[in-house]
Amino acid sequence: MVALIDGSLSTLAPIFSVAIVTHKPHYAFIAGLAAAFGAGISMAFSEGLSDTGELTGRGNPVVRGGITGVGTFIGGILHTLPFLIPHYHAALFTAVAVVAFELLILAWLRWRFFEVNFIRALASVTLGGIIIAGVSAALGSAG
Repeated sequence: MVALIDGSLSTLAPIFSVAIVTHKPHYAFIAGLAAAFGAGISMAFSEGLSDTGELTGRGNPVVRGGITGVGTFIGGILHTLPFLIPHYHAALFTAVAVVAFELLILAWLRWRFFEVNFIRALASVTLGGIIIAGVSAALGSAG
């Protein structure tokens, strides 16, 4: 779960700031692809190196790192794919719609598996998304 949330939220800023500053969907796609791979690899190493599994019983560090890395990549690549659309406004609108869908799915997963109130889960992941979107829009507009 942490991987999906991290991938979904941490990659928003580079993708959207590049899209806004350049108005070139292809550049945003490359930035998103790099961010998704970078975040996935980083999270895989972080998870794998953080615990051998012996003391906590959390399992094999390579397996945990792999699962975390793939989850982070998936979380980051989903809202990157709309930037394959060559038209700026269509790509941006589609990416925003994908992010909204991602936030709903993340909230549903938290509700379903962690017994968190759905509205509270949606509010928490949406707040993170809004903060990151605001920062990325500001950076993109400043460029």
